[in-house]
Amino acid sequence: MFWRPVRQEKREGWKHPQAKASIRTARKPAWIIDELIRLKALMPTAGCRRMADTFNRLHAQRRQITVSKSFVAYMLRRERYAVECKRRELRRLKPSTSIRNTVWALDLTGKQDIHGQRHNILGLIDHGTRRLLDLRALPDKSAWTLLEYLFLAIGQYGKPQAIRTDNERVFTGKVFTQVVRWAGIRHQRSEVGCPWQNGRIERLFGTLKRKLDQWHVANGEQLQTALQTFGFWYNAVRPHQSLNGRTPLEAWSGVDPYQRIPKRVEWFEAWEGLLTGFYLSG
Repeated sequence: MFWRPVRQEKREGWKHPQAKASIRTARKPAWIIDELIRLKALMPTAGCRRMADTFNRLHAQRRQITVSKSFVAYMLRRERYAVECKRRELRRLKPSTSIRNTVWALDLTGKQDIHGQRHNILGLIDHGTRRLLDLRALPDKSAWTLLEYLFLAIGQYGKPQAIRTDNERVFTGKVFTQVVRWAGIRHQRSEVGCPWQNGRIERLFGTLKRKLDQWHVANGEQLQTALQTFGFWYNAVRPHQSLNGRTPLEAWSGVDPYQRIPKRVEWFEAWEGLLTGFYLSG
């Protein structure tokens, strides 16, 4: 007579390995995956731990659910294409508000004259209405120079709630950040490698550079005059698709050109035909 050991399945407290694995790999609700894709698109440089912490802070109490960093890592590897599609979607997303003086965007670009000298250009634009608040050639790009023109714009148009910049050294230095904080303005900085997070000013510079590339600049004085002309064309002549066909000046002033008959209509042309359009006044 042979002795046969008792099967492990019959031992008290023992569970089959497949049953345990099925619990670990239980499918998460679809909204969790969509939310992780959205968060990664908004925070492209965030690691799995930060992503998990962010998700849990947003949803642990409200929805009574959390995720682990290993689950986040697995999902982001699997959904890389979906993340890239979401990032493109967010970049093309139209703003839902045209309230002025909520957020201003500030940035720098440059232009070489015919002698090879590079001139720094300051751009300052209102996010909600797209109004170009300042566009000028700078003598230098120090923090004090930028703050001078920023506060001149504040004196003319009022103080914004926040100002958005990229991570250029002049914007992250102690002088600029401290003075902006003392003025009671929140300083928002786009993430490194994410220029679309400051897309209003980048779009402005894209339009400006396409025109400037066809325009010969003799010196800084001529460049400043040309920038003033461009500013008028951008604010008062050129309609914006994102503003439903209004110009930034009309959006800033609350004017609806579709509900009002203009007192005067003038054809505008400058920069040897590079800047054209109809100016509606009144």
